[in-house]
Amino acid sequence: MAQVIINRLKKTFPPPTKDGDPVVAIGDISLEVEGNVFVSIVGPSGCGKSTLLNILSGVETPTSGTVSVTEGGRAAHLGYVFQDARLLPWRTVMDNMLYVRDDGDAGETKATRYLDMVGLSHTHDMFPGQLSGGMQQRVGIARAFSVEPDLLLMDEPFSHLDAITARSLRDHLQELWSATRKTVLFVTHDVVEAVQLSDRIIVLAPGGRIFDDISIDLPHPRRATDPKVATLQAEILGRFEEMHPAPATA
Repeated sequence: MAQVIINRLKKTFPPPTKDGDPVVAIGDISLEVEGNVFVSIVGPSGCGKSTLLNILSGVETPTSGTVSVTEGGRAAHLGYVFQDARLLPWRTVMDNMLYVRDDGDAGETKATRYLDMVGLSHTHDMFPGQLSGGMQQRVGIARAFSVEPDLLLMDEPFSHLDAITARSLRDHLQELWSATRKTVLFVTHDVVEAVQLSDRIIVLAPGGRIFDDISIDLPHPRRATDPKVATLQAEILGRFEEMHPAPATA
């Protein structure tokens, strides 16, 4: 399991125009995540959710502050699931799974196991173009889990899918996470999704600051139709309204 320690993290991008102001993606975040937990990061567009994942993965460097991602005193092994599956179209599903591995037959055995866990073992020799968008994303999720990371970063992996497919994939993800118990940081703008999946929800406000840190104590698996899930969703949406209060009326 991974340990993530973020201390006074800030990230500013250059002005988009010559006379503009710098863009503050992350204002000042301090945060710790540790153990076999599923943590969602939610907030409106532009509040620094994806930037935070990019800094944790090393794609972006912070303007100031520190980030530590470790496991047992060493640098943690990371996996990443993007908004789209990013499969190579000229490679079969299995070849895409093995593209991130270099352990021969052992790697294929593990890849097959994770494909089976998302219900796609029958796609072994198929090409991405023969799969639906939801199936491609399930391959991408299986591939990320198959490298057996200490920390799995997921950046809005269901945002490009229709509601019915996304709902199905949330169920698959819950089953996969329950079987592996990886440390997961999951970015989403969907409160329903966050409540259904998470042990903890970090709410970011515009300007890249933490507005709320919410623990979720409901048993898995969770269904969106469960009244307890729906009630908690309503409570958290109410907190979003506190972040953006409605304008006063005359």
